[in-house]
Amino acid sequence: MANINPIPEGCNSVNVYLVVKDGQAAIDFYEKAFGAVGGMCMPGPDSKGIMHAEIQIGNSTVMLSEENPQWGTQSPESLGGSPASMHVYLPDVDTAFQQAVDAGCTVVAPLMDTFWGDRYGKVADPFGYQWGLATHVEHVPEEEMAKRAQEWFAQADQEQG
Repeated sequence: MANINPIPEGCNSVNVYLVVKDGQAAIDFYEKAFGAVGGMCMPGPDSKGIMHAEIQIGNSTVMLSEENPQWGTQSPESLGGSPASMHVYLPDVDTAFQQAVDAGCTVVAPLMDTFWGDRYGKVADPFGYQWGLATHVEHVPEEEMAKRAQEWFAQADQEQG
């Protein structure tokens, strides 16, 4: 028997699996918004829709399929939102963030330099998922991070109240 890697080439131990209404539209959008590279794509029954597809974003595999009531899967569009979101580290978050917005994402949180050491912002795609985009710019020790977090929350409370 051949020695087979238990984690397939191109996959990580944990991979994202998205359920969308229109698989091909999602693949096309993720290529434009996040520079995804298309990979394996299996059509659904009678060659209609997408049963399973894989795209690469950076060094990570994102799997997706179209919603299917027979399999008990629904998209955020059908559910009215998703409790899950993606967090993507990129070498140049400013360029990537603008690319995502230009492709049709809406801004959920504008880019900012965070207390935890990332340059970070969040966008929502047209398929109901939110994507946190970040570039790590500073290593912040835990004690310093806790201090900065308290200051940040205090400032946020002041701005709201």
